[in-house]
Amino acid sequence: MNRRQFVGMGAAALLAQVPKARAATHDLLIKGGRVIDPSAGLDAIRDVAIAGGKIVAVEADIAGDASQTIDARGKIVAPGLIDIHTHAGRSKEGPALLLQDGVTGWVDAGSAGADNIDQIAAVARTGPQVGRALVNIARTGVISPGGELHDINAANVALAQAAIARHRDVVVGVKARLSENVADANDLEALRRAQEAAAPFNLPVMIHIGQSFSPMRAILPLLKRGDIVTHMYAPAPNGILDDKGRLFPDVAAARRRGVIFDFGNGVLDHFDWATVERATKQGFWPDTISTDWNVTSKTTGVVDFPNVMSKFIMFGMPLSQIIACASVNAARVFPSFDDRGTLNVGAPADVAILELRDGTFEFVDNYKGTRTGGQRLFPAATVLAGKQVQRT
Repeated sequence: MNRRQFVGMGAAALLAQVPKARAATHDLLIKGGRVIDPSAGLDAIRDVAIAGGKIVAVEADIAGDASQTIDARGKIVAPGLIDIHTHAGRSKEGPALLLQDGVTGWVDAGSAGADNIDQIAAVARTGPQVGRALVNIARTGVISPGGELHDINAANVALAQAAIARHRDVVVGVKARLSENVADANDLEALRRAQEAAAPFNLPVMIHIGQSFSPMRAILPLLKRGDIVTHMYAPAPNGILDDKGRLFPDVAAARRRGVIFDFGNGVLDHFDWATVERATKQGFWPDTISTDWNVTSKTTGVVDFPNVMSKFIMFGMPLSQIIACASVNAARVFPSFDDRGTLNVGAPADVAILELRDGTFEFVDNYKGTRTGGQRLFPAATVLAGKQVQRT
């Protein structure tokens, strides 16, 4: 054996002792959390593996390494939350703030009409997560506290249709606020015009109810399958309950024919505890839970999406059903979210990690009424497109 062969053998032996460099099996591994994915009927301790921005496995114990691991033991791992009633588009800071709360998809519900939808659309296009908007049938958008539909001429169908056509990638429906302090006796005509604006595009209409001039029996026949009633627990006059607290048969019939009933927490006149209690005791729970969030919500009874969801724990709604209302059910309302609201393999890796704490928690309705619950959800971490969002 010559010197060159000897040195070569030594080098080979040395290299054999060095572990071979290889790529990680997964980009991100979420370990040991209670995975609640209503889209798959799953509520169990599982690991979630992510690669290439997609969910690649949800299993009891996923082997292999990852570039990053999140220890989710003691926490809930759910599909990224989808809030279908926000006003996040009013500010470029809004979408990023929502992301901190686990919201990986949002809809601005009528902040702007034809005159100012361009600004909302710009925020939606540049935000970190999927953002969409409803165009207000009133060309001005929301006017508060004055109300935008006292003059029915503000409900301009041609302008609304032009706004939709201009922003087909962002606008997913039409919004009409029907409360008497917004529309007076114009509520039914405003709704008719909203339907006319939406019809050529096959889009849903979302109506804001509560203390309207017209009764529900006059409003509901103007709604089609896929339309949304938000602020569903708004108290009298002209809410979903009669003067004895019983659910109107027309309301249950509207749900059966495909009208969607959304919670829409908000801050003023949108729900009180008594209405929620009476309706839920009759089995009338929300199809979707939303917040009516804006950038000041931390200082109101909204706080954040998990806080709003927690109010229904207090009324006995099963946790999996609550999460469904904030994820898969919400995703089904608008086609833009068709592939969201789920942790199914192949879905975009949008994940909300929540902490369910036991304790004494005070919740507020829109009339400064307080109730105390024994559990509350808190946002713990968010994963968007397979990457953990930095907490601020």
